[in-house]
Amino acid sequence: MRIVVQRCKQAEVSVAGKVIGQIGQGLMLLVGIAHEDSEQDAKYLAEKLAGLRIFEDSQGKMNLSVSEINGQILSVSQFTLYGDCRKGRRPNFMAAARPELASPLYDRFNELLRAQGLQVETGAFGEMMDVSLINDGPVTLILESPVNTN
Repeated sequence: MRIVVQRCKQAEVSVAGKVIGQIGQGLMLLVGIAHEDSEQDAKYLAEKLAGLRIFEDSQGKMNLSVSEINGQILSVSQFTLYGDCRKGRRPNFMAAARPELASPLYDRFNELLRAQGLQVETGAFGEMMDVSLINDGPVTLILESPVNTN
């Protein structure tokens, strides 16, 4: 699994002009799933995200997690994170998991985040979505599960 994590002041996702997920301060996640990913990867990343200290404490140091600031998460599935652009001019998405694997694993990942006590809003898997956010910092990180570190 590969996740682009953006610390945000607010974020929202809409489908066909209708807002389906929206948060205040917290984390905006773009979540990509590869063929070999499993629940083990989802669990690893959910635990990592819940404890990731990227919010500033009273001294301005990145020392607080999304849980500690009572932040929220907006999680959006994003198969294009596995786009391979090394050959030609059109990305190859062969490394991205097919929907029958990716959709249930994406749902499970979000359940695991909720099990960590986090409020999680989501996009709509497989739909064309409009995503907007106010990036805080900006702070943007890329996380990958140990199984998929290429």
